Amino acid sequence: MKQITNMSRLVNQLEKCFRLLNQDFFNCALPTPIITVIPTPKAYAHYVPYDIWDTKDDSKREINIASGTLNRPLENVIASLLHEMVHMYNDCILNIQDTSRNGTYHNRQFAKQAEAHGLIVTRSEKYGYAHTAPADSLLEWVLNHDELREIEICRSNPFYNAVGVGTHASNGGAISTTTANKNSHSRRYICPCCHTIVRATKVVNIICGDCMEHMEER
Repeated sequence: MKQITNMSRLVNQLEKCFRLLNQDFFNCALPTPIITVIPTPKAYAHYVPYDIWDTKDDSKREINIASGTLNRPLENVIASLLHEMVHMYNDCILNIQDTSRNGTYHNRQFAKQAEAHGLIVTRSEKYGYAHTAPADSLLEWVLNHDELREIEICRSNPFYNAVGVGTHASNGGAISTTTANKNSHSRRYICPCCHTIVRATKVVNIICGDCMEHMEER
């Protein structure tokens, strides 16, 4: 698998991913943000709900993907991007507030739109509905966009490592996603016939019970 060594190529891939998600999950309703890749303390990504970037023609909002979390499985990186796009949808299209407590607590308005746009939502007392994971519709979408696998890169520089779980840091009005998990690494196995996905925390030899085919690690 080809890996990205040029940061501009990485950002281009994330911008492409945004365009495709916007097209397939939001009917192209979202405005185009500036996408950045910088360290985000204790979060996988964040959305800035106001025009923070001035361009030649207009102003744009920002979505950042935390650089230290790009070594996660592709579907999880894309789910983080989609999470922020749900915030943008609620902000720019529906004009509703979906967080409180400086952007850390996600309310039912967020949960409703997240579930309607390809995410599974889990509630906690501290962060509300902030924890999201890819639903089957998003997993299938990722499988159908293999060209986005260039996003899967690993960064060995410890400066970019994600900070462990804890409270969200204050980030100047940005809305954070779920807190980063120290043990987020997993292996993904896919059945070559029915495309069922199974995750494991170690190398396993597994057979799909429906197709009786060895599942492939991807």
